[in-house]
Amino acid sequence: MKRVFELEFAGKSLKVEVGEIAKQADGAVLVRFNDTVILSTACAQKEPKEGTDFFPLTVGYEEKQYAVGKIPGSFLRREGRPGEHATLTARLIDRPIRPMFPEGFRNEVQVVNTVMSVDQDATPEMASMFGSSLALGISDIPFDGPIAGVYVGRIDGKFVIDPTVEEKAKSDINLAVAGTEIAINMVEAGAAEVSEEDMLEAIMFGHEAIKKLCAFQKEIIAAVGKVKREIPLYTIDAVLQAEVEAQAKDRLVAAVSIFDKLERQNTIDDIENEVVASYDAKEDYKNEKEKAFVLKQVKEILENVVRDEVRRLITVDKVRPDGRELDEIRPLDAQVDLLPRPHGSAMFTRGQTQVISTCTLGPLSDSQIIDNLTDEESKRFMHHYNFPPFAVGETGRMGTPGRREIGHGALGERALSYVIPDEETFPYTIRLVADVVESNGSSSQASICASCMALMAAGVPIKAPVSGIAMGLITSGPLDGKHPYTILTDIQGMEDHLGDMDFKVAGTPTGITALQMDIKIKGITREILAEALAKAHKARATILDVMLKAIPGPREDVSKYALKMDRFQVPVDKIREIIGSQGKVINDIIAKCDNCSIDINDDGRVIIYHTDREMINKAKGMIESIVKVAKVGEVYDGKVVRIETYGCFVNLFGSTDGMCHISRLDWNRVEKVEDVVKLGDTLKVIVTNIDEKGRVDLSHREFLPKPEGWTEPTKSFNKSKFSDKKPFRKKEERHEKVESEEKSEEKVETPSEENN
Repeated sequence: MKRVFELEFAGKSLKVEVGEIAKQADGAVLVRFNDTVILSTACAQKEPKEGTDFFPLTVGYEEKQYAVGKIPGSFLRREGRPGEHATLTARLIDRPIRPMFPEGFRNEVQVVNTVMSVDQDATPEMASMFGSSLALGISDIPFDGPIAGVYVGRIDGKFVIDPTVEEKAKSDINLAVAGTEIAINMVEAGAAEVSEEDMLEAIMFGHEAIKKLCAFQKEIIAAVGKVKREIPLYTIDAVLQAEVEAQAKDRLVAAVSIFDKLERQNTIDDIENEVVASYDAKEDYKNEKEKAFVLKQVKEILENVVRDEVRRLITVDKVRPDGRELDEIRPLDAQVDLLPRPHGSAMFTRGQTQVISTCTLGPLSDSQIIDNLTDEESKRFMHHYNFPPFAVGETGRMGTPGRREIGHGALGERALSYVIPDEETFPYTIRLVADVVESNGSSSQASICASCMALMAAGVPIKAPVSGIAMGLITSGPLDGKHPYTILTDIQGMEDHLGDMDFKVAGTPTGITALQMDIKIKGITREILAEALAKAHKARATILDVMLKAIPGPREDVSKYALKMDRFQVPVDKIREIIGSQGKVINDIIAKCDNCSIDINDDGRVIIYHTDREMINKAKGMIESIVKVAKVGEVYDGKVVRIETYGCFVNLFGSTDGMCHISRLDWNRVEKVEDVVKLGDTLKVIVTNIDEKGRVDLSHREFLPKPEGWTEPTKSFNKSKFSDKKPFRKKEERHEKVESEEKSEEKVETPSEENN
């Protein structure tokens, strides 16, 4: 039976329909947020997935083109693989949901959000997060929710929940925050150098709205929710655990304190391999399946020993695996100009994490065209992150980026985008590529530091330098005020893997430009957030000092291998002439100027790119000759392109011709034009008049000595007889046959005849 639940939220209508659509799914809801409609479904396998030592959760975010009345542009006219936005949104939903499942739950769970209708001012992303939590909540799948998320903006100092498209354009904070009724468990933010205090207030403002959405979900779950299924959770055999710990615990505890990552990991691996081999050699297993299960549990027991010791050292002894203080950063190193040909390059090293970043500058036409659901946009700044397997001494798949690489690249892009100069200031497309060549945690923040230096090395006039740091959290129990917790600065790989939080903070000396928080527990408090932000601010300043020693600021000019640029304005009504029929004119200019790149905007802005400044100037001159307009009083050395009985036509520049009447060739009477000039001669002329039709009158006699006593003739004459006098014309029209009436042989009375 269909049930409908309604709530007024953030000035919009939030409606949930249950019981009519997708009834065979374990949980399904249709979420209507104004005109945005999302179908969220949740399904779980009945049995645990064999051979899995993690929780197999998959979250999908499927954007349908029909949601905005579009037909896909692909050959098959079907939606293709998820784009970057869909991938990032799926990650955004996954992160706050994942910690809410029971520990030891190994059944495969799939949550699918289908975007069926989109209202630009009612975000489908957060409606999908709401729907995902609710679909799990009303299902029989074990889930300790609900959770919800909201977007927070700040316009003119005031926080706004779920800002509209227009409000987002004015906002200096772009924050996505998620959590439960009592705690925050996910943060993703970009900001225009916002202070830590303001960012914390924005997060807590968002949490107040989250509480309302969670309460609404509880109301719906109480009305239509199913009884949760009884599923045996995965546990480790207690007898086997005691046996394995007796054999290896002391040695593993000692190995955890080895400072060097590779030496520590190799020692731990040797111990674990030895113990696993001893159980592999036993012959009292009933079958191969039992043997595989025991070996799997042995490995987990050994890993748990390492995890528990790391957490004990940090929370009790206040000692980290590599011997650092809790707020100490690993050794830092920063270099620029490693690579001679890229337009900018830099390497940033933090302990055993190392990233090489390169910056490439291109014309605006190289911008990435993104076909979103709502519109098509152009992106001129890109940050790509690559994590090859050799960075951690392993073999593995190489090729297209995975979800993690896309996510880390987007985080770096967000952190740096707020300091990138606008198109008017720096009309280039900018691509950064961060290649992780060695990793022991916090590679995403190292990529931000390396990429910032690469930008400065490439001569990009960024507004301020950006550095990043990853903060960690180790808890000793529930966050109830009774159990102590420890915040770590600059977490390494082991602390990230075995800890409870990965909190990435990037920004300038003035404020934050990006945040990302992932946690493995069900939520953290305001106090933890405030402490982590304060310590991150101090750490970022330390890192920035090292970066600025390598390169104090952006270089004054771009690399000699980068495209040089010149820009200027042309009349909008001249754009058609510059381009020409089927691009003939513009392509001719490009070909004659060594394949330079020319961008022409609809508002008349022209930008020319080439590595050789001479080619840029040549192309600019050719364009200016097309759009240039003659003015009265200007002097030109023009070429005679046509001779008639009454005068000659002179090309001034480009396709602009003017007519010099026979009486204007000399102060004295001229019988034949050919007595003064011939076709192809260069003739110095001055513009004497431009009529309302754009026809240009020229004179040459001003550059000749005026006869003594010469006076301007006074006799009137019929100027309309000069039908040959035509407006300036394009080159291809210059030698057109003159109309028969214009070529008549009749004698024309002129002022010059009167004067002679």
